[in-house]
Amino acid sequence: MEYKKLGDTNIMVSQICLGTMTWGRQNSETEAHEQINFALEKGINFLDTAEMYAVPANEESYGLTEKYIGTWIAKNKSKRQDVIIATKVTGPSQNLSYISKLPLGFSKVRIEEALDKSLNNLQTDYLDLYQLHWPERKSNMFGQRNYVHNAEWEDNFLEIINLLSQKQKEGKIRHFGLSNETPWGVMNSFKHSDYNQLPRFKTIQNAYNLLNRTFEHNLSEISHRENFPLLAYSPLAMGHLTGKYLNKTARPQARLNWYPYPRYKSSNVGRAVEAYQKLAKEFNLSLTQMSLAFVQFQEFVCSTIIGATTIAQLEENIASAYVDLNTELIDQINALNELIPNPAP
Repeated sequence: MEYKKLGDTNIMVSQICLGTMTWGRQNSETEAHEQINFALEKGINFLDTAEMYAVPANEESYGLTEKYIGTWIAKNKSKRQDVIIATKVTGPSQNLSYISKLPLGFSKVRIEEALDKSLNNLQTDYLDLYQLHWPERKSNMFGQRNYVHNAEWEDNFLEIINLLSQKQKEGKIRHFGLSNETPWGVMNSFKHSDYNQLPRFKTIQNAYNLLNRTFEHNLSEISHRENFPLLAYSPLAMGHLTGKYLNKTARPQARLNWYPYPRYKSSNVGRAVEAYQKLAKEFNLSLTQMSLAFVQFQEFVCSTIIGATTIAQLEENIASAYVDLNTELIDQINALNELIPNPAP
């Protein structure tokens, strides 16, 4: 397992991060603890969660994922300093109003409430990385293709950065990051940080996979030039890049059988998956491992966030860290991307 610096911090994280969003819906507390222990044995030192998890989100499972991690920490207090924990504060959403009596978003009172709840759920005194789950303003995210300008939103990045900097000084968080953000949002935040001599957001967590390479269009240059690495989520496109939906082998409780995410409705998704599966077979790889290895191959990716509902799935996903993709395979992957570009942005 390789380890990389988390941007310009002094934190070293494993090239694979254990995603946890199924814990509390598809996975029990016992299974969550088994996954953490297995991942640590394999060299993973990085866990990612969010206050709104488990997913698909509902009031009954809200907060369970963090709580499962918290009970593991309570049983393994001596290991806390060896594990990098990232979580997120929820952005605006009418569907998630049960999370708080306060308006969801990044006001001072909401961030303070969310941060304290997460620390309590996780049974820890500090977080290594605290992320804004999605922008407050309306923007292109979660598969939206056409930008519609929202003139009502007022830029409050400086207020947010000031607050998060204060939480750093209090020792509640070590660093902060963005998620589902755009190039404008990233550079605007840097402008406020630099002009006011405040810390920058250190990372960005966006979707990136063979069906969605939109990060490359502008954000990858920012990542390289500003030392602002990607924590790539959904590297298997919600399971599509395992082939289980194409091959009709997905279990009834598989996530997309519960909730059909809009970004995967295009008929080109199936075409692309079929083509990538054929290509992986030609190079004697599973589609899963080829897909994960491709994400890890990118220089702008610091860590790839994997998720699994079984130890067998987790083991296969982790094994991708040891898969080398040769130049011929990369060239053929890029050729397929030209033929069917980003069917699930």
